[in-house]
Amino acid sequence: MDWFISIIDQIRNFPELLNTLLEHLNYGTIFFLMLLESTVIPVPSEFVVSPAAYKAASGELNVWLVILFSTLGANVGASINYLAGYYLGRPVIYRFANSKWGKMCLLNQEKVEKSEKYFEKNGKAATITGRLIPGIRHLISIPAGLARMNYWKFLLYTTIGATAWHSILAAMGWYLHSIVPQAQLHEKIMEYGEYIKFIILGLIAIAIIFFLVKNTLKNKKKKHS
Repeated sequence: MDWFISIIDQIRNFPELLNTLLEHLNYGTIFFLMLLESTVIPVPSEFVVSPAAYKAASGELNVWLVILFSTLGANVGASINYLAGYYLGRPVIYRFANSKWGKMCLLNQEKVEKSEKYFEKNGKAATITGRLIPGIRHLISIPAGLARMNYWKFLLYTTIGATAWHSILAAMGWYLHSIVPQAQLHEKIMEYGEYIKFIILGLIAIAIIFFLVKNTLKNKKKKHS
């Protein structure tokens, strides 16, 4: 039972471990943290990728490698969620979400159902756009697995969405390096992050309306012809 007690201790000390990793960002910790963020473990990507890009702007890291390792980590984490949905099924996923372990991950059945509704409404493309939406980002892979979406298409869409999101965060971190001292970095990331969220949600809404109108006009043309 020593091994089990050791695991429990690690979970209890996770916030401390997370802070340690965030204070020592390198390509390995970026990959690991973004892997966790794309599963069900609450790791805020804003406080991983943007600070890493901030360090890249000072020459400590390479910004392109920051985006690469962030995306690779996200792909692995998303694949874990996809496989869980694919092989475990909805009842097991819901049971975990409602368990104390799920609550420790700030998870519940309502959040899983919300991601499922988003996937059903927007189809397979939701694995791209969902990567940009808070509250959906780390769970969108589960309904993709439940729907048994083709894995390679899922991975391609996840890569596109994750790369776009990480590029935005990296650009923010790089920009903040020129105007903000490191002591104020986290505060400014929260402030600018809110603006970015509203802009992204607006762009996604415009894109959805565009495709809906396009499909409606296309269907009307087919009926008339």
